[in-house]
Amino acid sequence: MTDIKIEEKWQKKWQKSKLFQSNPDNREKLFLTVAYPYPSGAMHVGHGRTYTVPDVYARFKRMQGYNVLFPMGWHVTGAPVIGIAKRISRRDPWTLDIYKNIHKVPEEELNKFTDPHYIVKYFSGEYHQVMSQLGFSIDWRREFTTIDPHYQKFITWQFKKLKDKELVRRGEHPVKYCPDDENPVGDHDLLEGEGVTINELTLIKFKMGETYLVAATFRPETLFGATNLWLNPDEEYVKIKSAGEEWIVSKKAYTNLLNQKTDLELVDQVDAPGLIGQYVENPLTGEKHIILPASFVDPGYATGVVYSVPAHAPADYIALADLKKDTETLEKYGIAREVEKIQPIGLIRLKEFGEHPAVEMIEKMGVKSQEDPKLKEATNEMYKLEHAKGVMDEHVTGYSGLRVPEARDAIKETLLEADKGELMYEFSEKPVICRCGTECVVKILDNQWFLKYSDEEWTEATQNTLSKMKTVPAEIRPNFEYYLNWLHDWACARRIGLGTPLPWDPQWLIEPLSDSTIYMSYYAIAPYLKDIDPEELDEEFFDHIFLDKPTTKTNIPAGMREEFNYWYPLDWRLSAKDLVGNHLSFHIFHHTAIYPEEKRPRGVVVFGMGLLEGNKMSSSKGNIILLEDAIKIHGADVVRLFLMSSAEPWQDFDWREKEVIGTKKRLEWFSGFATMVDELHGSQIQLSNYTQAPPVDKAINAWMISQVNQRIRDATQALEGFQTRKALQEALFLFKKDIDHYLHRVDLALKKEDDRDEITNVLAYVLGIWIRLMAPFTPHACEELWNRHGGQGFVSEAPWPEADPDLINEKVHKGEEIIQGLVEDIKEIQKITQTQAEKVHIYLAPEWKWKVFDIAREVGKPDIGRIMGQAIKANIHDNKKELAGFAQKIAREMTRINYVGWMDEKQLLNDAQDYLVRETGAEIILHPEPDYDPQNKARNALPYKPALFIE
Repeated sequence: MTDIKIEEKWQKKWQKSKLFQSNPDNREKLFLTVAYPYPSGAMHVGHGRTYTVPDVYARFKRMQGYNVLFPMGWHVTGAPVIGIAKRISRRDPWTLDIYKNIHKVPEEELNKFTDPHYIVKYFSGEYHQVMSQLGFSIDWRREFTTIDPHYQKFITWQFKKLKDKELVRRGEHPVKYCPDDENPVGDHDLLEGEGVTINELTLIKFKMGETYLVAATFRPETLFGATNLWLNPDEEYVKIKSAGEEWIVSKKAYTNLLNQKTDLELVDQVDAPGLIGQYVENPLTGEKHIILPASFVDPGYATGVVYSVPAHAPADYIALADLKKDTETLEKYGIAREVEKIQPIGLIRLKEFGEHPAVEMIEKMGVKSQEDPKLKEATNEMYKLEHAKGVMDEHVTGYSGLRVPEARDAIKETLLEADKGELMYEFSEKPVICRCGTECVVKILDNQWFLKYSDEEWTEATQNTLSKMKTVPAEIRPNFEYYLNWLHDWACARRIGLGTPLPWDPQWLIEPLSDSTIYMSYYAIAPYLKDIDPEELDEEFFDHIFLDKPTTKTNIPAGMREEFNYWYPLDWRLSAKDLVGNHLSFHIFHHTAIYPEEKRPRGVVVFGMGLLEGNKMSSSKGNIILLEDAIKIHGADVVRLFLMSSAEPWQDFDWREKEVIGTKKRLEWFSGFATMVDELHGSQIQLSNYTQAPPVDKAINAWMISQVNQRIRDATQALEGFQTRKALQEALFLFKKDIDHYLHRVDLALKKEDDRDEITNVLAYVLGIWIRLMAPFTPHACEELWNRHGGQGFVSEAPWPEADPDLINEKVHKGEEIIQGLVEDIKEIQKITQTQAEKVHIYLAPEWKWKVFDIAREVGKPDIGRIMGQAIKANIHDNKKELAGFAQKIAREMTRINYVGWMDEKQLLNDAQDYLVRETGAEIILHPEPDYDPQNKARNALPYKPALFIE
């Protein structure tokens, strides 16, 4: 259980009953959304985790009595499907292979993929089907795509609002750019390079005769510590003209710079090996620096020229050390004597480091060569430390005493003003590949439209919105605070792709991340729009619905504005953690700009990434398991259960086939438990007869009821915080452990007629609780069990179990601890003595010892003097010497045990007599008084820890 037919049966029943269609009523509402997918390929198990988390939470809150709205739409804006269609049209072998063999598109369908609209239609339909197969409780009436005419009118309204508030501008800005598409690109448009940022570099002009050798750097403040320049003599370098100056850069750099500067002209090829051993002049210090060979210099990054600062850059120091040992290269270029003279020049003071921090960092991390993987880590750590804590040394004239970031900005400005430096932009990592297969570049567009995320007032207001939101996990909040302050203006329009034209400049299309910021509002009204002509959806229409402005329109459906006001604000937004720096921050920015404070988002949850057998999932690399295949093999409930139990949502999870199979066995055990309870009962349990905890006489039955209520409490608390893994630990794994223990404990009692009914009643009560606790995770199996056992209606609508604090009994838990402690102690003694006990004598603590424990609890801390004083005053024991010894002993003991007061240990152990005999294989003799104690063991008895004598 569950098989596919059972799952399909319940999916049809949910659909037929319109169970998940949510309409405003008098209940408290809960509105949550998850990032709508970009349907350009088949759904894989990584997507499964993303969309199962909100479904589990939606089901949980629905059972708690909330009116829950969980909708879904399709994000099809942008150029990705255009690129796919182009590659399919030209019969690109790699693309055809991916779509045939990874996404499993039939040949007759694949031939239609030359039309980007058909790609969107095909995969959005497939997504809808697979989401339904996984049992998602989605209100499908609200489904839409981002190129629907109605939605485009909504986006038009949104951008007019932003333009009216002067939050959109036209200007010059560096963007990720696809040369083939002649279009800016975002993360959704990329095959490779998602999350890569654009960094600002300073170009430094090192004079060499009448030309300049141009190096690029993040850290212009380190120029005072430069010792040499590096270039790669095995690569092509060229001389170019820029604003009347002649520069030497790599040939690849020239190609990249053409996208950022308009005045470049190729002059000539350059003999790169011939530059080795020549000298250039430092534009700040006037010092002469030798040019040295370095194979590590990437000609495709920045200018293909690097200046060396071995005192502060671990990579430079290790490269210089390696070169000094490379006699063949030194002899080839005749530079041995010059290289030997080069020594690091310190210029930044850093606490706990000496004059040359990079040298110490290399030694600390044990970096051996340029190939050592720890070198990158050492470089990053050095950069972070000097940026955060570094101060310019006193010999750095004009900048001494400045913090490194201050010096960096000041020196950059000096270089720019003196025309000894310029700015360049480069990717933080390479390669960045467009979905059309072209390698992207950084391009400066001078007529581009931008959203002004740099606007200080907008940022401040957005930070205020964030301050009132919940973030899950809590530790992600600083990331949001950082990105809201850090975000620069964002290129919000493209030339090609699918999407909504910019209202005031329709040659531009609004790009994917910019048209997916407040679409959650659209879900609230989507069902009403299908019967309205999109041309009627103008600014006045949306102003009335979303901003409560007056209108003279007569075509607005009754209840539409009220529905929006009922569902909004959005309670929870869920998306991947790599979108914190763009989409998730944008959605807070845009809500802040457009909506009043009471309509702004209330909470956000971020997701970790998905792995497959330890490797990152990637459709383009074929490293995925299709969700539809996983459901066919394992069943929807098993897939859901594994995805929710393997990691918390914000942690990375790893799909491992063996563990998925193990999860299936646990679900089978859960289903099998119901059959076992029926067999014990003698007929099928009717859950409606067992809605309350039954009255019980035996301690072990009270223990099981107490454990169940504890699990309810802890699972509920975990789910409130989206801790699906912890919730399942409580609701399934630990719950099963409790039941296993209980069944083992009552095994003998079940054979007794007098005890059997009480145990069966407890198990029936447990079954009703357990089915409901598991319903958000494995809804199909739980519906089947609920229905089979006479549960009323759908379990999806059944009330969520509520923990009864009165049934969580510390004394009952302590009693079971005593029994298990005795069994373990007896077995341990038998193991040590290598004997099988025939008789076990158990001695209980006398009444006076319990009274001393009571006094110690009142004292509240291990204060022997006060415990003794109060015990003597109460005259609880005649033997003062024994009392003193015991007081000393329990002062230590009280810090170790959880004392919950006196317990009737005699009754407890009498009830467990059969169990103790079975577990130990010995006759159990209980001594409330030490009437037989040949080895004087009774004196060791403590409350909760009886003494033992084994014969």
